[in-house]
Amino acid sequence: MNERILRVMEFDKIIDQLKDHAATSLGKRLAGQTKPSTDMEEVIQRQKETDEAAQIVRLNVEVPLGGVSDIRASIKRSVIGGSLGTDECLNVANTIYGGRQVRDFVGKLEEKYPILEELVEQITPLRELEQFIKSCIDDHGYVMDSASQKLRSIRSSIRTYESRLRDKLDNYTRTNSNMLSDAIITIRNDRYVLPVKQEYRGAIGGIVHDQSSSGQTLFMEPKAVVDLNNQLQEASVREKQEIERILQEITEQIAIEEAPLLINVDVLSEIDVMFARAKLGKQMNASMPKMNDNGVIKMQQARHPLISKDEVVPNDVEIGETYTSIVITGPNTGGKTVTLKMIGLCTLMAQSGLQVPALDGCELAVFQHVFADIGDEQSIEQNLSTFSSHMTNIVDILKKVDYKTLVLFDELGAGTDPQEGAALAMSILDDVISRGARVIATTHYPELKAYGYNREQVVNASVEFNVETLRPTYRLLIGVPGRSNAFEISKRLGLESDVIEQAKGLIGVDSKSVENMIASLEDSQLSAEKEYEEAHRTLLESEELHQEIKNAWKQFDQKRESLYQKAEEKAEKALAKAREEAELIVGEIRKMKTETKLKEHEWIEAKKMLEDAQPKLQKKQKEKQASTVASQSKKEIKVGDEVKLLTLNQKGTIVEKVSDKEYLVQVGIMKVKMKREDLQPLGKQKQNYEKPLTTIRGSNYHVSTELDLRGERFEDALLKLEKYIDDSLLAGYGKVSIIHGKGTGALRNGVKEFVKKHPRIAGQRPGEAGEGGSGVTVIELR
Repeated sequence: MNERILRVMEFDKIIDQLKDHAATSLGKRLAGQTKPSTDMEEVIQRQKETDEAAQIVRLNVEVPLGGVSDIRASIKRSVIGGSLGTDECLNVANTIYGGRQVRDFVGKLEEKYPILEELVEQITPLRELEQFIKSCIDDHGYVMDSASQKLRSIRSSIRTYESRLRDKLDNYTRTNSNMLSDAIITIRNDRYVLPVKQEYRGAIGGIVHDQSSSGQTLFMEPKAVVDLNNQLQEASVREKQEIERILQEITEQIAIEEAPLLINVDVLSEIDVMFARAKLGKQMNASMPKMNDNGVIKMQQARHPLISKDEVVPNDVEIGETYTSIVITGPNTGGKTVTLKMIGLCTLMAQSGLQVPALDGCELAVFQHVFADIGDEQSIEQNLSTFSSHMTNIVDILKKVDYKTLVLFDELGAGTDPQEGAALAMSILDDVISRGARVIATTHYPELKAYGYNREQVVNASVEFNVETLRPTYRLLIGVPGRSNAFEISKRLGLESDVIEQAKGLIGVDSKSVENMIASLEDSQLSAEKEYEEAHRTLLESEELHQEIKNAWKQFDQKRESLYQKAEEKAEKALAKAREEAELIVGEIRKMKTETKLKEHEWIEAKKMLEDAQPKLQKKQKEKQASTVASQSKKEIKVGDEVKLLTLNQKGTIVEKVSDKEYLVQVGIMKVKMKREDLQPLGKQKQNYEKPLTTIRGSNYHVSTELDLRGERFEDALLKLEKYIDDSLLAGYGKVSIIHGKGTGALRNGVKEFVKKHPRIAGQRPGEAGEGGSGVTVIELR
């Protein structure tokens, strides 16, 4: 693609929007390099990448790219032997961490995204290098004491020297306060000094390092602390040297991992740009175009990407199948140029892997060349100079046009004599069309209105103009050439009717016929569009009604289930009451049996009481029970089988088969004769063994791997800790972290003492830099 077409189509403004959606400096730099591709496979691959990212963006989740930065310059310096600073080393560690976060993020997505998964597979975790850097440098870029044993020792001596210095100088401020301008200790030239009054210079003695602007105060280093200051300076130099050695060691480790680090950076930048394209598509309410290499463009409700959604007028555009060229006629400021730019810009966006602002199902072609002659600038010199400028560009275009080219002409043939310009415009169009290119041209010339009717590959179009409001509607009408509307506009503006009628008599019959034909076509198209809109509105209303019915049915179904549940709860309460009454009846029967021999009428009365205690179930439950019985009736019942007595809602055991339709059943202390249809086989009852507690909880017992005791009272904290260790052992954890904070150290010491005495704890250690440091104790369980 030539740079001129990108500039004319304002493609750089689209790229600026794309860069705004990138989350990292890496992504912004790569997004700024986006250019349209002419390779079909590459364009399709880019569109698939954008579509995958768009699917994730629609889930309202963000890719964790925080902390990722462009570390390529730092990597290069490490390879050539330079030493990196603390911030550079920290950026490397954060970028490694960011890459691992992105990899984990993609791995946790429920759906499969093959392109994204293939990309993140190339990311190397490099966990050891990250931990090494983080163990030496904290989040603020400070090299920690733990970076080396030597650094710890040097800093310990520095703190000792500083303490001794302050003690001696504090003694000066107490005993010689009258000689000092202020009883403070300050630093000059990295040495501890005192602000001494000018007149007491000799009394204090020592080295003068600075003086106040007035000269009344001297910043002096007393003789007694010179040696201590020297020792402190020497220790500071050793500290600096050790820090440089540590940073050099980190730099060497980074250089060793040059290749995987560079791959990580490239992959993360590609992922960032993928999601930037998807976010831009979401902002534009765009869709993924289907790409082809046949020069076919089909877009419904397409919008210019750089015009506000509230102002832009969507249009349908189609070219490449039935016809290969469109000639748009109509008045100025009607939107012809905007339509040209919209088609060109959407084509460039699609070939760059960006989605286009049109309805789903749109189709765009991959062109080898996109040319445009759009004269937005108004020349001070008219006629020949303007015409010459256009023709110079057109001549250059005609040298390169072929069948895989999209050509956009704005006001073709303008700037010269109308008759010559119209003839030249038709000749240029014939030449470009004969080469198989796709052409869209705008013009004012009335001669070109008939151009499309005489050529099979050309169709007329126009931008609609509202005569009532005297304003353009910016709607594109395919198949209808534009009208001048001069008479209608003049009439609306108040020109006398007789003048207009006289003017109509002066134009030719052919012109009148063409204008009448155009008016008829416009009326027919408007009528068809109104009918389409009415049908579409009816469809939307039907879909809305369908959705309302679905929602109403869902509510009805939920209400029905709720009523069923309440009925079941009511039945359960009734059954519970029945069981209580049955137990009372059985107790009475036992009592009667022990006191006297049970008489027949007493037995009948007791049985009736038992039957009366049985609750009346809902119809639905009875039907369900009946179907269950029917399904079980075919099963054979043997002596010793457990059964359910459906009429009594009791369990029993078959003790004797009286006949094929009658059985004797043992129910508690009673034996009852029951019909076969009133018995439901239960099968052999399994023994219930109590599962061990560890089996019940096991891996399904949800316990966090961290316990936060900060803010707890000492006794409460130890009780929580003891319960947490038991729960963690039941959950099968091998390692847990106890967060107790630093504070006074009482809670930390309490935790350590508890850990030493617990028999199931194998060991303990303080947390590392990335785990919380000394504010955390990590416990190994066994």
